[in-house]
Amino acid sequence: MPMKTINIVNNQAININDIPVHNYKLFTELNTGLLAGNQSRHCVSYFGYPHDGKLKLICGIADDDMHQILVSSSLVEMNAELSSFTALNHNFEKFEREIHENFGINYPDHPWLKPLRYSSDRFNIKEKIEDYPFYSVDSEELHEVGVGPIHAGIIEPGHFRFICNGEQIMHLEIQLGYQHRGIEQLFIQKQKLLERTTLAENIAGDTVVGHTTAFANLWESLCDYTPDDSLHFARMLALELERIAIHTGDLAAVCADIGYQLGNSVFGRLRTPIVNFMQEWGGNRLAKGLIRPGKINYPFTILHANRLRDIFKAFEPDFFEMTQRLFNLPSALSRMEKTGVVSNAEVLEIGTVGMAARMSGLSRDIRLSHPHNLYNSINHKPVIKRHGDVYSRVQIRREEVRQSISYIKGLLQTIPEFKGPEILVLLPQPDKFIISLVEGWRGEICHCAITDNAGKLIVYKIKDPSHHNWMALAQAVRNNDISDFPICNKSFNLSYCGHDL
Repeated sequence: MPMKTINIVNNQAININDIPVHNYKLFTELNTGLLAGNQSRHCVSYFGYPHDGKLKLICGIADDDMHQILVSSSLVEMNAELSSFTALNHNFEKFEREIHENFGINYPDHPWLKPLRYSSDRFNIKEKIEDYPFYSVDSEELHEVGVGPIHAGIIEPGHFRFICNGEQIMHLEIQLGYQHRGIEQLFIQKQKLLERTTLAENIAGDTVVGHTTAFANLWESLCDYTPDDSLHFARMLALELERIAIHTGDLAAVCADIGYQLGNSVFGRLRTPIVNFMQEWGGNRLAKGLIRPGKINYPFTILHANRLRDIFKAFEPDFFEMTQRLFNLPSALSRMEKTGVVSNAEVLEIGTVGMAARMSGLSRDIRLSHPHNLYNSINHKPVIKRHGDVYSRVQIRREEVRQSISYIKGLLQTIPEFKGPEILVLLPQPDKFIISLVEGWRGEICHCAITDNAGKLIVYKIKDPSHHNWMALAQAVRNNDISDFPICNKSFNLSYCGHDL
């Protein structure tokens, strides 16, 4: 009996021709069936690319219990009309919208077949973002409120269209795609490794370490290069520092949205020494320049370790005193508890990842399910909450900061020997396919690459966790007052640029 999927592990490069190819009907039944009634599985990547005059569809389903990714494919005609996966499982909704936008595949039974990004190379160039077909209701009792795409702060562009009954939000539709960045195509066009690494650093400015680690891990495996423990050490350390910095900054922002000035000031101050340490270590507060495939230009030394211990010695008492004050303040709790609730059933249907899954009892954390770098050497236990509200998301941030500090202190007990930066020629192997998963602070990052028979990169697919989680924000604000939108939005802190690839 022919194999239905090829099962791979995180960062395993395989021959592209080893991926089973099915007719589209079996392909649909297979992948939707893999998710049916199984909370431990979700789609990590589903995309298409031109192949021999047709469109080749590749789908990767992660099985968190097996610690494997189940990959299959199908060849369909360009401009075909197909039944949608989404009609059977809403986890595939945005993946199919992207395939529709990029290649003109029509899904008559897709419930929400709208443009996803308005990328510059979209199939129908006549579709313009100003003509986006917002959902609307013809009613004298209801009214619409538009926010963005130009925001009051220094923020990426995105438009939020609310349908309200008085102050109560009945529906929110989020439209992104204002930045036609073309990053995935630039990965193909650029030929130098440094150029591609720099692209990875600029996928999302608040997740430099996460996305660059995904690229570095992928590229090394694609080139059959085995990094030593010092590179794994540096990447894991930087990932957990990035988690601490962003979570702390987000706590400051949540406090600002509820008018708690003390919390806003203290958490904002506490973020600073963490990002400043990144600059001390690698020359940039966002860690640009730190992560490089096959090498590191900024070895981590015992002096850095001592400096980081001193930073934590000052950071921890203030951070945990401030979180205790915040969580014991009745006026703050009244704004966070039972606000912006997304149920377990909803996160399952949406297919959320990272914190936006763990807030509602769904354990999705790549550090445990598909460990990378040194995460398989620690006993990682995801922080799980059950209520799916703002308070759950804020509690996760506090506990993950505590957890990250503990992991870093463990790493500092044994600092590996770092080599000087080497000049390496890392050449991808021909006819390869690879998926790289990294647990960023926001959740699951997925990079996927395909090479041709000469080892040339022909496909590079990127998925920020925001791809899964924007719909959760839209669900969170339903039946809340419109004045609660800012705190709901900040409690997720999703990425605009991570979406507008």
